[in-house]
Amino acid sequence: MKFETKCLHAGYTPQNGEPRVMPIVQSTTYTYDSTESIGKLFDLEEAGYFYTRLANPTTNAVEVKIANLEGGVGALCTSSGQAATFLALLNILTAGDHFISAAAIYGGTFNLFAHTLKKMGIEVTFVDQNASLAELQKAIKTNTKAVFAETIANPAMKVLDIEKFATLAHQNEVPFLIDNTFATPYFCRPIEFGADVVIHSTTKYLDGHAVQTGGVIVDSGKFNWANGKFPQLATPDETYHSIIYTETFGVAAYITKARVQLMRDLGATPSPQNSFLLNLGIETLPVRMDRHFENAMKVAEFLASEKSVTQITYPGLKTDTNYQLMQKYLPNGLCGVISFEIGKDRKRAAQWLDALKLVSLEVHVADIRTCALHPASATHRQLTSQELQQAGISPGLIRLSCGLENAEDIIKDLKQAFRQLEG
Repeated sequence: MKFETKCLHAGYTPQNGEPRVMPIVQSTTYTYDSTESIGKLFDLEEAGYFYTRLANPTTNAVEVKIANLEGGVGALCTSSGQAATFLALLNILTAGDHFISAAAIYGGTFNLFAHTLKKMGIEVTFVDQNASLAELQKAIKTNTKAVFAETIANPAMKVLDIEKFATLAHQNEVPFLIDNTFATPYFCRPIEFGADVVIHSTTKYLDGHAVQTGGVIVDSGKFNWANGKFPQLATPDETYHSIIYTETFGVAAYITKARVQLMRDLGATPSPQNSFLLNLGIETLPVRMDRHFENAMKVAEFLASEKSVTQITYPGLKTDTNYQLMQKYLPNGLCGVISFEIGKDRKRAAQWLDALKLVSLEVHVADIRTCALHPASATHRQLTSQELQQAGISPGLIRLSCGLENAEDIIKDLKQAFRQLEG
């Protein structure tokens, strides 16, 4: 099936007399005919549903769909994008381990890595994603266990050289994890360029309507977890009668462990209702992403010509420094998010944002409705001045997420805000 068809049909195939639309299985538990049947589920000897914290038919259908769209062997939905990132790393990292991350990432992720994981004994080194492979290699340590980055950095809007980061990871025998939230699998499938694990905040474009909070981890099934560096997957798990994930589940070892061990213990489970809403969003993903990109290009061209704008970052523009990377990894389109400055002053940025009328001022992005935010005062507010600089966030940076309105109406609102700023 082609991508657009998968968005509608993958994950759920109704049988004779069953609902055409994927149903919501709003149940926490499931019944069985014998204790033996339930015992086999708990011993991971049989597949099935026994508690919604671990698996649910509605959520499972969405997981199968997303894994299909990304080209992975399996997926695990979580209660938020942050939960997905946390579980994806915790699945392979433990106290005393180290990993590398691009510095230009979402503020919440930066804080998770720099502070919360640090309290757990896991160390991170932030790197400039534009550095050469030789320079990046210098950040590798003997205890490095993973490499992380975002396909399109939020909100710096830098496009990652995916193959370079995959090479860095693989030449050191560690996995490359990538957050593909902004690009979505419609515009970029990182597994095709060497990524081992793909993460999404499904709250953003995959949902697209700002009606559910969620995340997902997709396993490529291509990394060799039995290379001696990941005993969590290649040695007996005492909590499951000494099962060895790499031997029992093969290419699906990573995603199985994430589900049966971490989701079991930490419980960052999405509700069936949210999974249903997420699936509705994915069904129209191709149509929406084309329109987001079309609108963003028109708005970016306007902003590039606006005298009050001192800097703009949108890789779809031929003048953007990341234009060539976009052509390599996202040749069919980008996303609806644009970053720009109207000077280096926080106050001036706030005045412009407060003058908007049609565009919503909100802590969100990648929505069907156009919205804007001042990252230094909101999503990245917890970062120090040095950390903001590392992440590519200036005091005057504005993140604009173009929705599905008529582009002329979006531009009209931006124009009136600029005129108010001048007055």
